[in-house]
Amino acid sequence: MPVREKKRMKMKVKEIYPKPQKDKTSYIIKMVLNSLELLEAFKGEKPELGVSELSKILRLHKNKIFRLLATLEYKGYIEQDHFTENYRLGLKSLELGQSFIHHLRLLSIAQPVLKELVAKCKESAYVGVIREKSVIYLEIVEADQVLKVASRVGNMLPIYASAIGKSQIAFESKDVIEKLLPAELKPYTKNTITDKDKLYKELNEIRKQGYAIDNEELDDGIICVGAPLRDYTTHIIGGISISAPIMRVTKERLNNSIIPLTLEASETISAKLGYKIGKKYMSENL
Repeated sequence: MPVREKKRMKMKVKEIYPKPQKDKTSYIIKMVLNSLELLEAFKGEKPELGVSELSKILRLHKNKIFRLLATLEYKGYIEQDHFTENYRLGLKSLELGQSFIHHLRLLSIAQPVLKELVAKCKESAYVGVIREKSVIYLEIVEADQVLKVASRVGNMLPIYASAIGKSQIAFESKDVIEKLLPAELKPYTKNTITDKDKLYKELNEIRKQGYAIDNEELDDGIICVGAPLRDYTTHIIGGISISAPIMRVTKERLNNSIIPLTLEASETISAKLGYKIGKKYMSENL
């Protein structure tokens, strides 16, 4: 067989049987992975950590930790407190997080609706998503009140004790819910639901009514009403909530104002995200 013909045959074989791609884990750079894991160590409750603590958390030698910190500090992702000599996240980390948030289409659509919601109900409103088995509040529109709920934007909160969290997982399968919930439901207040059977019973009610209530389950003196947000795929991609001091929320105001306004806002945002069009398309193509 001529050489040219052999080459053609080889090319055809390659097209039919392409070379299997390498697993991407084989391309991981250990030093970069260590740097990212070091940054993730600051996601816990302690805002500052020392070299020894980081060494224990990451199981790396102190010298290596110090070199990683020096590099991240040079780029502004880590900064050192000159009094305690401990380290904390730097401004660059915040900038990176804010860039991610601003690029989310959800926020650009949700914010004007939240502003309108706050103007109507005179209480603060949040938009949040579920990430890594927690609820993260991405944005708050604060009410013009002397006494108001403190901002928790960027904080990781328990799904089962927050209105935004419960309003999202209520529509998931039991298998998905189990994966998102911790093995043990830690109490945050005397009202926190710590019994899973009781929680599942409440989630069934949430699924029927379309909204969730956090009745002083995460913070004493604070009540929240949350509702899910859906996009054009008809999937839940986040949630919104109204938070208010319990002293300002009567049963009548809750049922006649706060709950209806929360549901109206969630429907408006979902519609802007293409939910109605997606739902219609799905029903026509089943």
